[in-house]
Amino acid sequence: MAMPGGDQELGSYYVGVDVGTGSVRAALVDQRGILLAFADQPINQWEPQFNHHEQSSEDIWVACCIVTKKVVQGIDLNQIRGLGFDATCSLVVLDKQFRPLPVNHEGDSHRNIIMWLDHRAVNQVHRINETKHSVLQYVGGVMSVEMQAPKLLWLKENLRETCWDKAGHFFDLPDFLSWKATGVTARSLCSLVCKWTYSAEKGWDDSFWKMVGLEDLVAENYSKIGNQVLPPGTSLGNGLTPEAAKDLGLPAGIAVAASLIDAHAGGLVILTSHNLPEAREASSIMLFFHLSLGQQSPSSTRTQGTGTRLGPPHAESKQAVPWELSRLWFPCQFPRPPCGIKEDTEEHHLRDYFEEYGKIDTIEKITNRQSGKKRGSGFVTFDDHDPVDKIVLQKYHTINGHNAKIDHMVKGHAAFPELQAKATARCQSIYAYLNSHLDLIKKAQPVGFLTVDLHVWPDFHGNRSPLADLTLKGMVTGLKLSQDLDDLAILYLATVQAIAFGTRLIIEAMESAGHSISTLFLCGGLGKNPLFVQMHADITGMPVVLSQEVESVLVGAAILGACASGDFASVQEAMARMSKVGKVVFPRREDKRVLPGNFWELMKSTGMGPGQVSRQTVTEKRLLRPPVSPIFQEFISECRNGIRTPRAREM
Repeated sequence: MAMPGGDQELGSYYVGVDVGTGSVRAALVDQRGILLAFADQPINQWEPQFNHHEQSSEDIWVACCIVTKKVVQGIDLNQIRGLGFDATCSLVVLDKQFRPLPVNHEGDSHRNIIMWLDHRAVNQVHRINETKHSVLQYVGGVMSVEMQAPKLLWLKENLRETCWDKAGHFFDLPDFLSWKATGVTARSLCSLVCKWTYSAEKGWDDSFWKMVGLEDLVAENYSKIGNQVLPPGTSLGNGLTPEAAKDLGLPAGIAVAASLIDAHAGGLVILTSHNLPEAREASSIMLFFHLSLGQQSPSSTRTQGTGTRLGPPHAESKQAVPWELSRLWFPCQFPRPPCGIKEDTEEHHLRDYFEEYGKIDTIEKITNRQSGKKRGSGFVTFDDHDPVDKIVLQKYHTINGHNAKIDHMVKGHAAFPELQAKATARCQSIYAYLNSHLDLIKKAQPVGFLTVDLHVWPDFHGNRSPLADLTLKGMVTGLKLSQDLDDLAILYLATVQAIAFGTRLIIEAMESAGHSISTLFLCGGLGKNPLFVQMHADITGMPVVLSQEVESVLVGAAILGACASGDFASVQEAMARMSKVGKVVFPRREDKRVLPGNFWELMKSTGMGPGQVSRQTVTEKRLLRPPVSPIFQEFISECRNGIRTPRAREM
């Protein structure tokens, strides 16, 4: 059966592979964008010294092979039409024969990746920024230490003999994966523009590389860092090589797409404006940010997730056994793929997640009778069959997620054990309990007013955008001696607001540069936290669009493969057919008069905001704020006069 706008049959499938900080994940996706199978595999990280973070390209490729083989189990391989990759912006180093080279003083060539979050090149990025070269305008005027040029300069200055002089290829991790699958060394336009100072219009700028001391890379027409650049979704070479096909468990010759950065892949799934209730002007920019779920390394602010595919235990018995229709099975081994719930997932996590679909009667978690260990499966019983129908249609769900910055603030508080106990007693997640507790203590005033005297600076790992200041640290001002549950809830709220104000700072910087932004797009697990979403809408004054599919990044990678297969005429057409908007959350205009703006005031008053923001008057008219506390006024005054900086009173 053909779909409108394409010749593909309903049996066509695409594989998306996402390489995150701590795991590799894969999904089997059909042409409607429905996730049919999922698998993940942890990957190793090394931190040989402070701010040095390394991985192995061989280790990552092995993990890619494991997860792709899992998601295609039981599938007719002839129905798989395309493969797409996305990954973090980590730097992969290979020699002229494509063998790994060490990026460490120990000489361990197995560790040949400098991870995206690595901050070893502090000195190098300062010198690069001091050049004030015109290409820096492509990255906001100031280069981040997490971009590739400072890391390359560090390798040249510190590992000249063991790495730099032997290097034949420097890949962004997404481009390494597409090369490994096809043998084609072409780079994705996405990676080079975002992390390498490449211009889509002008290409490489010889003068920049010579000015910063990396003139070696200009030789042989930039062969080491890429002289063939393709748009994401472009079909590469002759498709999947026989060797890679054997490794991945996929058919040789299927289309492989030019890759994307991971967060950008998530954007493919929700940046479809025709699905919105009100279409926006085509000229406006829609700011997309990806917030995913799960466990993370202590230094990382990007996190990974695990998930569960769900279904009724006897879907075929719908008429014969009507009671079963209201009972949902969360499996350890669904027919495909191996999955389940994490060991630290408690009953309140399940209740908090599934109660959005309907009223829950009971939750039963299955344990091994002999060992007493959780088996990762069980039953959720609803009072009606409709919730189960909705859940099964979604196919794949992510449960029990976390955010690094919010976790850091909440779990380090003295009242956290009390919070845990009360949330468990109420069968809620800690964040659902905090949200309800905030509603309880706010009384008649809007919840945002609770933080009028408490303010958080959330840059615990430096600021990437728009300040690109890796020296910034986290800070809290307005702390009291009390440390009860009310204080914890308000600190949690202040942290959520701080993250939202950080988003607003990015928006203001872009608007001051002439861009018009009307809408926020959010994908990932934090989209299920109503306070987080609503604060972003309220503080930015913009609607927030949520994706229907939680695993947007994986579906985005599959969309690349679908485009490369030729089943769709363009990435845009594949996006339109394979993505769906979940819902839109609008700002609460009635609350804007009391939403605290002290974080924003601090950013501007210290001179660290984007040019003091010429639209300050417009901003203040749009968002009236309560009086700033005297203590905070003094703090702002000291910052203004250079007596104190936001790095004071570090967390």
